[in-house]
Amino acid sequence: MKLNVFPSKVAMGQAAADLTARSLNTAIGERGEAHLILATGASQFEMLQSLVVQDVDWSKVTAFHLDEYIGLPLTHPASFRKYLHERFVAKLPALHVFHDIDGEADDPAAECRRLGALISKITVDVACIGIGENGHVAFNDPPADFDTDEPYIIVDLDEACRRQQTGEGWFASVDDVPARAISMSVREIMRAKRIVCTVPDARKAGAVRDALEGDVTNAVPASILQRHPDCHLFADEPAVALLRTRP
Repeated sequence: MKLNVFPSKVAMGQAAADLTARSLNTAIGERGEAHLILATGASQFEMLQSLVVQDVDWSKVTAFHLDEYIGLPLTHPASFRKYLHERFVAKLPALHVFHDIDGEADDPAAECRRLGALISKITVDVACIGIGENGHVAFNDPPADFDTDEPYIIVDLDEACRRQQTGEGWFASVDDVPARAISMSVREIMRAKRIVCTVPDARKAGAVRDALEGDVTNAVPASILQRHPDCHLFADEPAVALLRTRP
């Protein structure tokens, strides 16, 4: 894993977006199309703001949604579909396709199968993700399932994950946070050719330390990123404050 540290969130987001755009442009140049995975949450604000103004032929880009709460209306402020439609899709009218997760689907398992069938047919060129305060990637909370081959799965959200969503202001209380979600699986994330992981803020410092310097374990789901051949972690100074060694 290559660590890149920046003095500000803006610089961090710009650098992550630059690498993402280069990855997409390389794929378009080689195959005439590119495939992208997008995350949400506070960690992605600056990255997405920079990404949507990059020089990319978006008509040749297909984007996939990383995770979504089950049962949360599209109109809810915490809806990840709402987040991505407002911050990404609406700003790129030329975008070829955006495959979002319908968290309101009557049959969440069928929704997982629908999305899995779509993403299984392609190679993802770049996955833009974050790391949670509890070390999760997507909504794969500890102990994460490192073994399932299913691209999308139904997961239970742990207490730490639900507290993070409340702390970031998405929900008024922990009790308001849905207990389940549809998430891209760990193996599916790792299948991406390149991973761009953006992690700001001091509250993520423990997770960053454990993911980079600890053993690979499903108790720290993000530690699996150590095994990816082309993973780039973009962080600000507070997020790396607990590392024993610095680049």
